[in-house]
Amino acid sequence: MLQQFFTTLLVSLYSLVQDLGLSIIVMTILIRSLLLPITLPTLKARKKLENIKPKLDKLKKKYGKNKKKMQKAQMELYKKYNINPLSGCLPQILQIIILIGLYRTLNDFLNQSQIQGLIIKPNFLWLDLTKPDHTYILPVLAAIIQFVLALMIAPGGEVRDIIPNKSKSKKKQQENKEEEDTAEMAKTMQQQMIFIMPLMTGFVAAKFPAGLALYWVITNGFSIIQQYFVSGWGGLEKYLYRIKLKLNL
Repeated sequence: MLQQFFTTLLVSLYSLVQDLGLSIIVMTILIRSLLLPITLPTLKARKKLENIKPKLDKLKKKYGKNKKKMQKAQMELYKKYNINPLSGCLPQILQIIILIGLYRTLNDFLNQSQIQGLIIKPNFLWLDLTKPDHTYILPVLAAIIQFVLALMIAPGGEVRDIIPNKSKSKKKQQENKEEEDTAEMAKTMQQQMIFIMPLMTGFVAAKFPAGLALYWVITNGFSIIQQYFVSGWGGLEKYLYRIKLKLNL
């Protein structure tokens, strides 16, 4: 049903503009705009959680392994700052379902030359949207935009410190070393994913029809604008600061 709705919408847009690429761009922006009432509360909730992270870390330090006291203090902190940690789950699931439906619609659409009696011309700029972009312009652009988005939403580089570093107990010192090793490994994995995801996006976009690559470029570009208005440049800010220092801006 959802896929049929998207197909009808795309056919209607194509009937108006007579250009498949523009139809995909308009539909992607339209759908993402309609999803704003769902996505914005999720992003704002995530931002609130990031803002109170130092306070959560202090609670973890204070209560250590006492889970009951920690949970109680954590819930009181959430209540104080009006945060529901589960508020983003349902909207996120709904958003994923809608975006999967949109993706499938485009995939089916690009594999047919005629839909609902309408003959589809697949050309857009230099591209045949039903075939991979062999100039690699869209795949590279998709990878770059994915990289920028990944940097923006990347968590801070803070390392959680539950076990005191200055403890003289050998057992505590060993636990502290294990804690630091785990934190370092998690941080390394996060940094690797920042680079791996754009590479995967670029590789897949180069193999799939150019129409899907165009969709990824537009939808992730929309996500960057959306993320900026909610939380600014986020994790990208420190890199922009370094660039400004080097350029003496």
